[in-house]
Amino acid sequence: MTIFREKSIILAPLSGYTDIPFRNSARRHGCRYAFTEMIDAGAVVYNIQKTGRFFERSKNEEWLGTQLIGADIEFLAKATKILSSLNFDILDFNLGCPVRKVLKKGEGAALGKNPDRAAAALATIVENSKVPVTAKIRILHDSDPEPSISLARKLQDAGAKAITVHGRTLKNLYTGPVIYDIISEIRSALDIPVIANGGIKNLESYETAIGESGCSSVMIATGAMGNPWIFDEMKNGKGFSPPTLSELADEIEQHVAEIIAHYGSVHGFRIARKITLDYLSGRGFGGELKKKASAISSMGDLKEISDSVRKGTSPRYWKWLESNENAPRRLRSS
Repeated sequence: MTIFREKSIILAPLSGYTDIPFRNSARRHGCRYAFTEMIDAGAVVYNIQKTGRFFERSKNEEWLGTQLIGADIEFLAKATKILSSLNFDILDFNLGCPVRKVLKKGEGAALGKNPDRAAAALATIVENSKVPVTAKIRILHDSDPEPSISLARKLQDAGAKAITVHGRTLKNLYTGPVIYDIISEIRSALDIPVIANGGIKNLESYETAIGESGCSSVMIATGAMGNPWIFDEMKNGKGFSPPTLSELADEIEQHVAEIIAHYGSVHGFRIARKITLDYLSGRGFGGELKKKASAISSMGDLKEISDSVRKGTSPRYWKWLESNENAPRRLRSS
């Protein structure tokens, strides 16, 4: 069974981010495979009101996956049945989340450290799912591939149709080197597709990921925050043309407008603040503009910010780009 096409660039499930407006932005720049935000099994079962928005899928989304997290077998079974009644193409099981509140419940990366329990949980999901089930894990050791291979094999045997591997251990969270050699060892040991994840921010890091892991597909997480052009960059390679200041401002305006249309003004502008800051980050914009973005509360505020973006960024940024031509999140002057 083919879950992802060869050389796929997949948008990861990002808590607090990968809603419809975020996915729309990514899809405008070539993203085909995208996920909803991660969904807690207990929240699905108890029908907590705020989780309803996780299930939404726009009419123009050709492909959409969702991701479940949990450790309680009963909740996982019930939540899977509920999700199977909805419109998703695959169901992914999170065994890599390092957030403390998740670990305290024995979920995410905590469950991933117990391969037998993790496999039993995934088998329950497979048994109750009407769509293919995949898994997302972290490597379990910095230098020894065997523990990670053992986990991945157990998940494959439990019914996983593909596995995404984040190449850092739990203790390293999202920092430090990504151990693509271990991802490569896992890929060689399995009969199902393995997707490389971790540290992919630009074309250079993408080429490193596929070159060292041997995987044909990757999953991008934080590299897509404020930078939907990363999908264009991966697709076009050396022919990629970074956005101009005007194109950056246009994308900010469209993304925020969709957020407000989707959530309404009160909740929407709270979300728009972090989204706008992500677009400004790493592109040479000063603290004063970022301060305004962190307090955005009206479309008038948004226009002030986008007008400032069109006027230009720091002259030092352009100078810095001259010696950092492979930097992530690049702009072009015209």
